[in-house]
Amino acid sequence: MSLQSGLDALKNGNYQEAIELLEDFCRSESSGTSDYAKAQMGLIKAYQRAGQFEQAMMLCQQLMHSQNSQVSEWAQQTYQSLISQAQTQQTGTHTAGRAATAGVKLAMGGVGGSLALASGVTITLLFGMVFVLGLAVVLILGSDNPSQGLIFAIAITLIFNTLTFFLAPFLMDLTQSWLYQTRWVDFSDIEIRSPETARVLRRVCQQKNLKMPRLGIISDNNPTAFTYGSLPNSARLVVSEGLFKYLDDDEIATVYAHELGHIVHWDFAVMTVASTLVQMCYLIYITFRQFGRGGGDNKIKDALQTAAITAYVFYIVGTYMVLYLSRTREYFADHFAAESTGNPNGLSRALVKIAYGIVEEGSRSKEPSRLIEGTRALGIYDAKAASSTGTAYRVASDKQKVGRVFLWDMFNPWGTWMELNSTHPLTGKRVRALSTYAEQLGLDIEFDMGRIVAEGKNLSKSKLYGSFVLDVLLYGAETIGFVVGIIAGIFLAAGTSGHIGFVFGLPLIGLGIGILIKALIMYPDFSQAQPTDVLTLMSDPYASPLRGKPAKLQGELIGRGDSGYKFGSDMMLQDRSGLLYLHYCSRFGPIGNFLFGMKRVSSLIGREVGATGWFRRGAASYMDLIQLKSESGTVVNSYHRFWSLVLGSMLTIGGIVCVVLIK
Repeated sequence: MSLQSGLDALKNGNYQEAIELLEDFCRSESSGTSDYAKAQMGLIKAYQRAGQFEQAMMLCQQLMHSQNSQVSEWAQQTYQSLISQAQTQQTGTHTAGRAATAGVKLAMGGVGGSLALASGVTITLLFGMVFVLGLAVVLILGSDNPSQGLIFAIAITLIFNTLTFFLAPFLMDLTQSWLYQTRWVDFSDIEIRSPETARVLRRVCQQKNLKMPRLGIISDNNPTAFTYGSLPNSARLVVSEGLFKYLDDDEIATVYAHELGHIVHWDFAVMTVASTLVQMCYLIYITFRQFGRGGGDNKIKDALQTAAITAYVFYIVGTYMVLYLSRTREYFADHFAAESTGNPNGLSRALVKIAYGIVEEGSRSKEPSRLIEGTRALGIYDAKAASSTGTAYRVASDKQKVGRVFLWDMFNPWGTWMELNSTHPLTGKRVRALSTYAEQLGLDIEFDMGRIVAEGKNLSKSKLYGSFVLDVLLYGAETIGFVVGIIAGIFLAAGTSGHIGFVFGLPLIGLGIGILIKALIMYPDFSQAQPTDVLTLMSDPYASPLRGKPAKLQGELIGRGDSGYKFGSDMMLQDRSGLLYLHYCSRFGPIGNFLFGMKRVSSLIGREVGATGWFRRGAASYMDLIQLKSESGTVVNSYHRFWSLVLGSMLTIGGIVCVVLIK
């Protein structure tokens, strides 16, 4: 009996037939061959698909002792997934279904806007920005022929970006190999790991007339996936081992389909160009700023400084345009995955399980993953937003508890505000959009999103929006105070015969008062802080990044909060319901933070502690620490409010002194 017959039966969904064929092959094949290992891996998949988890786990345990390191590693990861599925089967947890056929057209209903419009406007404006800056270079250098200068500016812009466009993927390949040890695999390797993924890859590539992407796998258990390249037929599609560890076969397929959506829409190419243009703006800003500080003709120096300021403004504007484009492309890739697999609920589960995997792996590591941090903008999921969703999935006894953490994403105005700085839409908004696709297909909705949306509509609008505009102003109080101080200082100096003390003093006073006002709002009285847990805090739809909520948590310090920084002072707390970052602030400022991170954090890791602080919910959730008490009696105090009050007071007093003494 041939191995290929068994694998074909598995691929076609004939699991009982696959089991019989692969069992027969294993009985006739020597146990030391690579074909025998492939057959056993296929047999595990067949058992898994047929719901025979006990047989699959027994076989997995045997493969864990394989002399082939890749086989044993695969078996260990698959075993964890099997345990999770077996538990789900025992508890009877309901999983929303999928469409009978793939390829049904789904209306987006306005979700994500227009991808073509977003891409066109963004790229056009960015090209315009870089063109103007290129033209400024020519004019500053003093071209005798303006028309030649114009052509030269266009040529520089086009040549530079064209080279970057085609060379960037190869540079990325080198970076991937160096930082993450990416290994490039054959299509057959993916087929063994996830048969449905192989079917989706083959079908989509045939339908869209695409060359099969170059497939890569990173040996990291943090689940992620991303694609990059310059042209669709030279794309790279890379996933981590964690994707196969935490996701089921159909969920893995939806993630690959999402990444294929980026390729079909040319998203990576558009983002490569857009990001390059933004970086050009920043490079020009840095270069012109340096030249403008040097010696030479004052007229040229002034022109260079003006061009530097212009380049920086373009850089800021361009950054937000690229972020908007990035969020839009995620919605359209989700939509493509839902259409091409007929399984929007599978992608909803995949997003939540990826968050869960990031939290789970984070709880086992003393430092955040460099892979997750380094590929944050590229990946399918923004790891900064993983804590709330992943925590909910980790401990939830029913899916409605997972859905409740999405209330903040969907209905809190701070969610929309914070999303402006994110490369990805908030998870709740993505799951809600996928739920609308499930409704169009006549499917049950994952995470009971219908009830969650109804609950969101009944939230208190006055609590959500009543003071939001004021809070946004208070969030930037120090900046507003400083700018108002500059304007007031210039006007008062002009009206008092050049009393320049106002010019120096009022900005300091405005900055100081802004810091003081913000501190009083951000750090309310904590004497009434109540004991709670991480999941309860994250499920609060009214939580704010500005108005900290005093709270007490009990749990274990499991590691640092700073990726790759061995002297980081921030810590990760794990309680019975989830994981939360604790933000520390020394009374001695940055030097004190460094010394605390260097000398004391390592001795605290692994201890049971009680933490009191101000909880904040933004794109990521964290707690500004007030006090930490370990079970051994060690007490650590943190001074966020102290430093805000001291700094605000010093600046205000310094500003008053300037106004009084400087004439």
